[in-house]
Amino acid sequence: MRKLPYFWKISITLVGLLLIVGIVFVAVTAQFAEKYFQERNQRLNASIAEHIITEVKPFINGELSKEATHDIMHHMMAINPSVEVYLVDPNGKIISYVAPYKKVKLDSINLKPVKKFIKSKGKQYVVGDDPRNPEKQKVFSAAPIIGVKENVDGYVYVVLASEEYESVSDYLFNSYIAKLGGRTLIISLAAAILLGILIIWLITKNLNKLIDTVNRFRNGEMSARMEVKEEGGLNDLSIAFNEMADTIVGNIEDLKSMENLRRELVGNVSHDLRTPLAVIHGYIETLIIKKDSLNNTEREKYLTIILESTEKLKKLVNELFELSKLEAKQVVPNKEPFYIQDLMNDLVHKYQMLAKEKDITIQASSEASHSNMMVNADVSLIERVLQNLLDNALKFTPKHGLITLQIDQADQNVEIKVSDNGPGIPKDQIPFIFDRYHIGDKRISLDKNSTGLGLAIVKKILEIHDATIELTSRLNQGTTFKFQLPQYS
Repeated sequence: MRKLPYFWKISITLVGLLLIVGIVFVAVTAQFAEKYFQERNQRLNASIAEHIITEVKPFINGELSKEATHDIMHHMMAINPSVEVYLVDPNGKIISYVAPYKKVKLDSINLKPVKKFIKSKGKQYVVGDDPRNPEKQKVFSAAPIIGVKENVDGYVYVVLASEEYESVSDYLFNSYIAKLGGRTLIISLAAAILLGILIIWLITKNLNKLIDTVNRFRNGEMSARMEVKEEGGLNDLSIAFNEMADTIVGNIEDLKSMENLRRELVGNVSHDLRTPLAVIHGYIETLIIKKDSLNNTEREKYLTIILESTEKLKKLVNELFELSKLEAKQVVPNKEPFYIQDLMNDLVHKYQMLAKEKDITIQASSEASHSNMMVNADVSLIERVLQNLLDNALKFTPKHGLITLQIDQADQNVEIKVSDNGPGIPKDQIPFIFDRYHIGDKRISLDKNSTGLGLAIVKKILEIHDATIELTSRLNQGTTFKFQLPQYS
């Protein structure tokens, strides 16, 4: 069974809710309107009982004068047939009354609302007993009958809405409320439904677009996005979907990149391991075949070559493993503050022996202001960066050359430079110098105990420090690598 579109579901729900609200509104309005009419009737006729007391003295010498009382009561009924007049004693017992058809069912009335009405002088809305309908409470007027000794001989109790009056009034009231409520309900509902449907159409219009876009994305259209011109309402949902889609696409691209890296790694490892393994295999095979014809010098030479090949193999495997962990983001820097000048001095001291062997001068800046500069980084990883840059500089700096390590202030960061006065790098090779296994410029040769991974490792280590490395180079003048680390203060 086909599901109803969201537009119709919401519209039907809205119409149902509006009908319920409209009916409740009419019921509440009718209840308050009835109370309003009764209170108005009581306020307007609050003094009727007082007027009766003024016109007639029901008690003469303490005795009830029925004739005089009935005359004035009938007179009141003739003037205002909507009232019923009762005369009650101080205990609330009905001792005389004028009511149509003599259908009085109560012998006495509750005087508590009567006294409350008299105390408020008719200004408070009070309902009392209806002697003809014991189950109902009606508005009334009442006044005390004061005797010669200023005592209360009784009360005049006037029911302002007689049974006949109430019957006619109820009919007219119900008819009026039915017409008024019906028309109001129909007009209000019609306006509310039309306005509601228009709003729902506007909302579901964008919602349908969003659903269509989500379905297209689910079906493989990775570029499907919602057009968002402003924030708020459903636009926030569209923005959230677009961000979620971008994240999913980014994750997919990362997975593809990781898969490509894995395949590239397998290919590179297979290729790079082949050379040293072939060297080791060849010399061991020679040692076995010529074991009786080789002298000690030749045997020692072959064993030295085998040892160097195994060391190269070990270094290659270690750097491949290190680079793989960096690319897989499995290395998390343990940042801590340290003096960068002290680290540079230690490295210069360690590399002095190698530099002397090549007749190269290596030095670090020694300004006093730099000795107090601290950076916030992983000291072991930054040491690895500087080692790789120094290894790279030593490979390409000519005899009598110069390698310098320098630090400078750069806003809130510390800038570290490693420079050499070697042959420089061709301009067209600079963009690829940090790529893994990049040997296009012939600067890096795997035959010279180089793995070709050093600068790629440098770049990855700085990336996990949210830093980037820059390279400037001029042919026959030298090369400078520089990067920045946040200064610790």
